[in-house]
Amino acid sequence: MKIFTIGFTKTTAQRFFTRLKDSGAKRLVDVRLNNISQLAGFAKRDDLKYFTGALCGMGYEHVPALAPTQDMLDAYKKDGGDWDSYAAKFVDLMGKRRIETLDRNQLDGGCLLCSEDKPHHCHRRLVAEYLKDKWSDVEIVHL
Repeated sequence: MKIFTIGFTKTTAQRFFTRLKDSGAKRLVDVRLNNISQLAGFAKRDDLKYFTGALCGMGYEHVPALAPTQDMLDAYKKDGGDWDSYAAKFVDLMGKRRIETLDRNQLDGGCLLCSEDKPHHCHRRLVAEYLKDKWSDVEIVHL
């Protein structure tokens, strides 16, 4: 099983969609809590639905169960919270949500999308690693 990850900030639409198309991913899985913000530029929900199909020949779906809560995001981003504390709370939330019970077919070949340009301090990496720990046969590819 392969799970890809990608962020949309600090890149152009051309580079983003080229990486996505060339990756071999089957669908874009949006794991953001808020996917309609005007600040998202080309990565707003309705635009992504169109672009992923037209440019990449793949589907798009929003899976908010793989997103942190607004309180978690605010404490980390707006209030300058500590990454390790945020990550621990999010991993705990994924456990409570039992995300490992999601349909594996929904995520196999999927590319987890969020805003961060690199996966180091990003919840999409935490999602992929959590699922790899639970399912064991997961290969993670960061685009």
